[in-house]
Amino acid sequence: MTVQTEAPPGRPDVRLMTWFFPLWYGAFGVIICILTRVTPPPRPDVTAADKVAFFVEHGLTIKIGFCLLLILLGGAAMTNGLVAYQIKRMSVGSVFAYGYIGGMGVGALPGFLLVSVCFLTAAFRPDRDPELISLLYDLGMLSYNGSLGCFTAAYLVFAIAILYDKNQIFPAWFAYVTIWQIITEVIATQMFVFESGPFAWNGSIAFWWAVVVFSVWLSALIVLLRQALKREETSSDAN
Repeated sequence: MTVQTEAPPGRPDVRLMTWFFPLWYGAFGVIICILTRVTPPPRPDVTAADKVAFFVEHGLTIKIGFCLLLILLGGAAMTNGLVAYQIKRMSVGSVFAYGYIGGMGVGALPGFLLVSVCFLTAAFRPDRDPELISLLYDLGMLSYNGSLGCFTAAYLVFAIAILYDKNQIFPAWFAYVTIWQIITEVIATQMFVFESGPFAWNGSIAFWWAVVVFSVWLSALIVLLRQALKREETSSDAN
């Protein structure tokens, strides 16, 4: 009788990250929706005085939320690493996995880090010149929402990898959901042009449609990552 003394390589960390993935995004959702109030986004078509009032009213929760985000932001790299691990299991090779990690990293800088610094700076001294507060307000929201196009490269290589993969790590339909992510990210660039209406940073097309697509994509990804883990464990047990 053969006694297995070691767990299959890579399984414990993959299992841990698979459970960590939804927990991190859950914490992220609480931070951006409840504490920092960037989702739903504040209006772009308001006066400088209104922008100052926003930071005065919500200054404490903005500080708490974005300080937490700065601490937890590294978790995004681990969630991206989990997706990259599954891409490396595909028949397409490692280049797409590295491209996904790099693309998501590029998008995180303006999408998460810059808005944190802008809003924390504005909340730190809301008695500054209202025009400076207005600038930080606009820069923060435009970086958070308008920079979504930075993620298109990551989603593109992810979709291509799924479509070309012969190991069936993810189903082909998920590639087309990912392509919709690309479409919404491209549409988001219009936030730099429109101050109100459906293409503004709080608009029905540029923002809310993107939220719906992202929610569907993320929910599906969480389920598919767990299914991929189970199939890998079953395959390892069979061998």
